[in-house]
Amino acid sequence: MRYPIQFQKGIDEFNSGQFYACHDTLEAIWIEAETIEKPFYQGILQIAVAFYHLGNLNWRGGAILLGEGVNRLRKFEPEHESVDVETLVDQAAEWLSLVQTTGETGLDELMQHPPFPFPQVHQNASEF
Repeated sequence: MRYPIQFQKGIDEFNSGQFYACHDTLEAIWIEAETIEKPFYQGILQIAVAFYHLGNLNWRGGAILLGEGVNRLRKFEPEHESVDVETLVDQAAEWLSLVQTTGETGLDELMQHPPFPFPQVHQNASEF
C-alpha cells in the first residue's frame, strides 16, 4: 500500500511539534481513506490533537485523546506499512500515564519541563 503524498507532510508536522497543522493534514487524509485504514490515521491524528490540547493546558481533552489514539493504534502494532506503530503507542501510553499522574494542577509545570520528549512517528524508509 502507498500512503497519500500528504502523509509524509503530516508526519513531519507531528515530529516537529506542529500538532494543529498535523491535525489539518491528517484529517484530510482520514476523510478520504478506505474504511480499514481510517483508524490508523485517526489514531495518529488523535495523539497529535492530544498534544495540541496539552500545550494549551487542556488536561481533560489531552488525556482523553491520548487514550483514544493509543487504543485505536494498538491493532496496527507492531508495524503498519512503514510506520513503527509499537514505538508510537509505547511513547504515547507513557505520556498518558504521566499526564494522568500529574493531574490537571500539574499540567503547566509538566508541559514547561517535560521529563522526556514528545512521541515521534518513526518510519522504515526502505518501505515508504
